Amino acid sequence: MADLFLGVDFGDTRTGLAVSDPTGLIATGIGCVKCNNMKKTAEQVSAKALELGVNKIIIGHPINMNGTLGPRSERAKAFAEYVREMSGIETELFDERLSTANAYQILNVTGTKGSKRRGIIDELSARLILQNYLDKIKNTISHNNM
Repeated sequence: MADLFLGVDFGDTRTGLAVSDPTGLIATGIGCVKCNNMKKTAEQVSAKALELGVNKIIIGHPINMNGTLGPRSERAKAFAEYVREMSGIETELFDERLSTANAYQILNVTGTKGSKRRGIIDELSARLILQNYLDKIKNTISHNNM
C-alpha cells in the first residue's frame, strides 16, 4: 500500500491532525489547526492535505455510544463535505467513539498534565482515529487473503 492518509479529529476550537506513513501501517500526529470557524478549518485542513500529498482524508465521526447520530455527527458530515470540495481529495467518516477517552487514558498513564495535555489531546485523538482506520484496513486485507 503506497497511499498516504490524513486523520482528522474535528473540534470546535482545535482540530487534531495525523498522517500515515507511506506503508499505511503507522499514524503519526502532526499538530492541530486552531480555528473556531468550520469553513476556515476546512480550508486549513485541505491545504495541509494538499501539501502532504495525501490520497484520502479520514475524519472522525462522533457517533453516540448507543449507535445513534446526533448534532455533532451532522457537523462532522458537513465538515467532511467542505474538505472534500476544497481539496478534491476523497474523504471518509470513521467511527471515533472512545478516541478522546483513550487519548486521555494515554495522557494519564504518561503523566502528561496541564497545558501540555490541552496542547496534544486533539492531535493524539486524530492519531488514534487514523491508527484505528489503518488497522481496520490491514485486518480486512489480511482476512480477505485467508
